[in-house]
Amino acid sequence: MRRPWVVGVSGASGTPYAVAVLGGLLDAGEAVDLVVSRAARLTVLDETGRPFRDGHWRDDLSAWLGRDLAGADVVHWPAGDVAAGPSSGSYPTRGMAVVPASTAACAGIAIGLSKDLLQRAAEVNLKERRPVVVVPRETPVTRSHLEHLITLHDAGAVVLPASPGFYGAGAAASAAQLVDFVAGKVLDALGVPHSLFRRWSGELRADRG
Repeated sequence: MRRPWVVGVSGASGTPYAVAVLGGLLDAGEAVDLVVSRAARLTVLDETGRPFRDGHWRDDLSAWLGRDLAGADVVHWPAGDVAAGPSSGSYPTRGMAVVPASTAACAGIAIGLSKDLLQRAAEVNLKERRPVVVVPRETPVTRSHLEHLITLHDAGAVVLPASPGFYGAGAAASAAQLVDFVAGKVLDALGVPHSLFRRWSGELRADRG
């Protein structure tokens, strides 16, 4: 039985994090169900200059990820399709990552709003006690955002802010290395193997390229 990871991309700035997580899942041979919110499409267009269209999603996703998707097990569900597979707990998934997670998406998931498929899928995975990782990026945060993140934590989600460590590549780390660090932590939380960053070994500057 196919059991994909659901990846939800919301409208927060930080679409490179989504690209790195998706790439890591595909590199690991995992099946992926993708949900891109309406706001996220605008962010993708703004940050990359590329559209993401329902009718051309595979070509657009290939261009966005910069990789050939031939042989990749990827299914795209429109965010407005609230009757899609991931909207039901009977639809088998391994869990879900919301990356990046906007304050609106965090709030909607926390209160069970189910405004679109992204929020509904996250709520479903939480109620089914499957792994859910939420990657907020916005800073600073308001009290209401903190309260929503606490609610998500208490519901079983891993709240994993897009806060990269520098020990893997040092203070001269590139933007891509910092993005990969966060994506690697997401994959760690999902239990998916990867080689996106150098792990701490207890030795200063060990094996740093």
